[in-house]
Order: sequence, then structure tokens, then C-alpha cells
Amino acid sequence: MDENYQSEWTKSIPLKEQKKIIKRLMKFAKPFRRTFIVAILFAFALSVINVLLPRIIQTFMDDHLAKQSATTQVILFFAGMYLFGVIVKSIIWFFQWYLYSMASLKTYQYVRVRLFEKLHTLGMRYFDQTPAGSTVSRVTNDTETLFEFWYVFLMVLTGIFAVVSSFIAMFQINGEIALWTLVFLPILGIVIWYYQKFSSRIYRNMREKLSQLNTKLNESISGMRIIQQFRQEARLAKEFEQVNNEYLDTRYAMIKTNSILLSPIINFLYALAIALALTLFGIDALHSPVEVGLIYAFTTYVQGFFNPMSQMMDFLSTFTDGMVAGSRILKIMDTEEYAPQQNPGADQAITSGKIEFRNVSFSYDGEHNVLNNISFVANPGETVALVGHTGSGKSSIINVLMRFYEFYEGQILIDDHDIREYPMEELRKKMGLVLQDAFLFYGDIAGNIRMMNPAITDEQIRHAAEFVQANKFIDELPKGYHSKVIEHGASYSSGQRQLITFARTIVTDPKILVLDEATANIDTETEGLIQEGLAKMRQGRTTIAIAHRLSTIRDAELILVLDKGHIVERGNHETLLAQNGLYADMYKLQSSGV
Repeated sequence: MDENYQSEWTKSIPLKEQKKIIKRLMKFAKPFRRTFIVAILFAFALSVINVLLPRIIQTFMDDHLAKQSATTQVILFFAGMYLFGVIVKSIIWFFQWYLYSMASLKTYQYVRVRLFEKLHTLGMRYFDQTPAGSTVSRVTNDTETLFEFWYVFLMVLTGIFAVVSSFIAMFQINGEIALWTLVFLPILGIVIWYYQKFSSRIYRNMREKLSQLNTKLNESISGMRIIQQFRQEARLAKEFEQVNNEYLDTRYAMIKTNSILLSPIINFLYALAIALALTLFGIDALHSPVEVGLIYAFTTYVQGFFNPMSQMMDFLSTFTDGMVAGSRILKIMDTEEYAPQQNPGADQAITSGKIEFRNVSFSYDGEHNVLNNISFVANPGETVALVGHTGSGKSSIINVLMRFYEFYEGQILIDDHDIREYPMEELRKKMGLVLQDAFLFYGDIAGNIRMMNPAITDEQIRHAAEFVQANKFIDELPKGYHSKVIEHGASYSSGQRQLITFARTIVTDPKILVLDEATANIDTETEGLIQEGLAKMRQGRTTIAIAHRLSTIRDAELILVLDKGHIVERGNHETLLAQNGLYADMYKLQSSGV
């Protein structure tokens, strides 16, 4: 993990930035504002009920019990009023909680969907630079935290209503003593400021450690075969334990901060306020009688004044956690590592499939070129093969052609039009890509060939499978095309998975075929089955193929030999062998079985 990246998430969030985060998070709640407003109105009504209930008891105590004038009818009347108030309070509390929780739930789900959609607009460079576990953590854990964050908002608003209404009620009883309770507010403000300053830094660090945990876990699950093959279990367990301990340390730090600065201080201030109120009432009682019910009501309001503060302080940790989660989510939302963009108004259509590279140069990091002045022409129906050692630039040509990355110099033309003049939908529809590592989605075989496109019929699926010889193993499965595909298609061989991806590509009838070492992971028997299908696929289609086995591209019209991002040789198979250069050396090595 980059040290600068880590340090960014170990700093506290400045107050100015916190305000910006809250303001932006509020915008996500806009579609559900009506539900939020109704819930807030219920919260206000709840604070009014909480003020009225002590008044009922005060009146009963001072006007009837103290004067010994209580009758059965009076007792039942006040008991009934109090019970009715409690029932109304419970109903209001239920609707307040239900409506706000539903609105909060919808908001965080809305954020999660927007975040997921945003990720699909980002270019490959973002995913190259950001650990997968960190991204997963933001989409899952951080958005989940926002649900609690919105709920805290309700608690804060409810608390504010309760504090204000309780103070007004105290002031009505005894304004002087009520004003004395305000002396504790500056102390509370200092505590909140101190807590926010230190807890936000701890929470940011804690969130980052959780992301690192997810990254380690994701890495271990994805690479389990390699881990077991090379006996790396102990090393990875030690690394995971180290990150887990670091995460645990941040949790301990948070617990210590919460234990010192939250409820204990509020409870202490509450106790001081009660002691002060009783002292002042006691002093008043030395000069004139003080009603017991009035003292009961006042101390109840003092409790109603400080209890919400205690609850708000308890929720302050959740609020800070949500603030950090929100900042991490907004960081993705603000990311501008977008996938390459097409020109405004792009409306060209691919007709014949001619491809031309004109002096194309490209760099992944903006500093070191992986492609240098690449130029070639693939005429309609021709096959251009790319060969070379690892790191020579073969896959980079595919990446810029498929618009996964933006090249910064030169021009790529399709049918004599700049590639940026084509809508992305047109490029994805008319350019079929088969990668070396076949990726299958959870579902069934038919769904993986159709790729959830309802316009593709079962007949087309079967025809595509037959075209690439995939039907030979699919028909033998108990459920045929509806056979289950588990994660990554692990229940099928590498050759079978690749055949399914071939059928997936062919079913859309692309004009251009792009093969990124598509036969590299297929056994010899399976490769023999698909070579005939590949030959038929290439008929009438422009094909760009990265070749691992040179024997598979001997009939290519043009073979480009790359080395360190340059085209060092070009020609057909016979021409390149005659040149006795790099291609000839590679071919001889493969032919000799070395």
C-alpha cells in the first residue's frame, strides 16, 4: 500500500471539509425528502409529548396529593391521561422510527447503486491503481455505515427538539435556575470539539485498515491455488494477522476515546446540573414554600435536557464514522479517471471493419511508453497477428483498440473514421473480444452466451455454440444450456469456459474479432475443436489476434512482431521465416518443443 495513500486516511477531517461532506450527502437524500420531513414532524411531536407528561404528574402531585384532595375519580382521570399520553408517545415514536429508517435505508441503497454505476464509468487505470478490496469495502461497508449515519441525523434532530423544549419548560417553571443550567454548555462544546478532532482521524485510519483487511482477504481467495501450491499459507496468515492487529489497535483507540469523552462526561454534567437545581430550589425554600411536583417536573426536564445530549454524544462516534465513510464514497464519486470518451455527437457505424493504426503511442503511467509509433492496416476480412515476448506491447494494442485506455498520440481509424467518432455502444456491438482468461458469470450457460440480452433467441444461442463446437460438451450436460455456472465457471474446464466465451462473442455477429491469446489456456484436444470454428469466425471479419502459439497464425495476412513497444518485423509467415529474425527464432524454439 502506498505510504502517501495511507497517510491521507490517518488525518483528521477539518471542520470545513466536514460541512462540505454533510452538504453533499444531503443531496443523496433529496429523492426521499418527503418521508424524511414527515419523520421529522413526528420527532417534533414526540418532544411536545415528552414535555406534557411531567406536567400531568406535577399537576396531580401539587393540586391533589399535596392538598389531600385526590378522589378515585381524580386518580383515574390523571392515570388515564398519563396512560393515554404514553400510548400516543409510543405510536408517534413508532412512525418516526419507521419512516426515518425506511428513508435512510432507501438513501443508502440509492448511494450504493450510484457508486456502483460510477465504478462502471471509470477507466482501467483507476482499477490498476486501487486495490480491489478497498473498492469492495467502499461499496459495501462504507455505504452500510451511511444507513446508521442517516439514523443519527434523526437522533440529533430529536435530541435538539428535546433539549429546546425541555429548556423552555424549565424556563417556564423557574427562569433563573433554568439559565444556570446553561453554564454547562461551553464545557460540552469543548468536549464535542475535542472529540471530533481526534475521533475523525482514528475513524479514517480504522476504515483504511478495514479496506486493507478486505484486500488481503480478496487476494487470498482469488489466489488460493497459487497460495497452496507454493505453500504461502503461513506467510499470508502472518500478514493478515498483522493488518488485523493494526485494525484492532484503531478499534481500541476508538473505544478509549469514546469511554473517556462520551457518556461519562455527560452523566457527570447531568449530575452537577441536578445538584445545582436542588441546591437553588433548597435556597428558595428557605424563604418561601416550594411545591414538590414543581421540583419533580423541573428535574425531569433537566433529565430531558441532558439525556438527549448523552444520546447524541453516544451517536457522535457513529456520526464521525459515517462522515469518514461519506468522504471515502465521495472520493470515488469525484474520481475523474474515466473510461475513454467518444466525441460529442459520435454517430458513425462500422460497416466493413477496416482498422488502421497511425503512429499510435501509449503509456499507462504517463511517463514510460509501452507503445511507440505503432502503424499498420488491417483490411476487411484480413487477420493481423501480434506476436512478441511478454511485455512487448501486444495486449496494449488490444487495450487502446477496445477503448479500455486512451492513447495520447497518433490516430486509430475504423472504416477510415477516427475511432472516437463511433458511439461506445457501436464499438462494443461490432467488436467481439475473447480474452485469455475466460470469465463466466454466475447463472447458466445460456445466460452467459446471451449476456442478459433478451433480443438474442435460444436459436441464436444454439447456433453460436454449434459454430464454435461448444455444443459437443453442452449437449452432454444433464441440463444442457441451462446447466448451472458457479462463480467464474469453476465447475468447467478452461477449454470449456473458453468455448462458451467464443459462443458469447459470435452470437452478436461482430464485424471485428479481437483475440487476446484466446487459445493459450486450451488443451491440445480442445484447441483442435475450436480451430475450425475460429477459421469460420474469421471469414468475412477483420481479426486482430495475439498469438501465443505461432502455429495458429500461419495463415494470417499480416504478422506484426513487437519488442519493447516497437514493431520490429512485419509480414506473413513465410516472409518472416525468410528474414531469419526474431519471429524465425521464436518459431524454431516452439517447433523444437523448447
